[in-house]
Amino acid sequence: MKTALALRHIHFEDLGTLEPLLRERGFAVRYADPAVDDLSAVDIDSPDLVVALGGPIGAYDEAVYPFLGTELGLIERRLASGRPLLGICLGAQLIARTLGVPVAPMGFKEIGFGEVTLTEAGRDSVLAPLAGVPVLHWHGDRFDVPAGGTLLASTAQCAQQAYAVGDAVLGLQFHLEADASQIERWLVGHCSELLQAGVDPRAVREDARRHGEVLARAAREVIGGWLDRLE
Repeated sequence: MKTALALRHIHFEDLGTLEPLLRERGFAVRYADPAVDDLSAVDIDSPDLVVALGGPIGAYDEAVYPFLGTELGLIERRLASGRPLLGICLGAQLIARTLGVPVAPMGFKEIGFGEVTLTEAGRDSVLAPLAGVPVLHWHGDRFDVPAGGTLLASTAQCAQQAYAVGDAVLGLQFHLEADASQIERWLVGHCSELLQAGVDPRAVREDARRHGEVLARAAREVIGGWLDRLE
């Protein structure tokens, strides 16, 4: 059986709608929580897929959250293996930082549902199903596109929304995986951030209701298409 390992930084930011997709495609899914698990015991090399998920800390915060230094080492090993690696939000930022490019605060938050603008390369990539689809944005940091990488998507607020490095590495600033039926966990878990950013949770809840089904379908197409290419 194929295996997928997800690095989960906060419990409700899990694989979301991608988990049933992976299980349908024959993956045994397991999680490692870098903040509390013994990372020296994490096998980062053998899983068929590794997914580094999101979280409300910075990719540059290892002085405050020391586990990040060890996690960056795991990601470096995974990159060196050449095997598939998907990064979402913080995960994409950790990959970018490991590949030697800056990750830094934007000075404001991009939170809520909105479309991304696909680049020419993005329109020819596995992200093509996202054209016209509102995705969930929830971040205050940005990354540069790593050397050798290709920018796939942007928004007016953040020019770097998605990148690919070869076929095996895909980084997404936005939350393609977000399960709209579980949005209340996000609204409660990030209530202080929403308040500080001046974002009304009622608006996010309503947009999740309106766009969740379309986003879930697009997520299956995108990640399903990426997995097909890897095979």
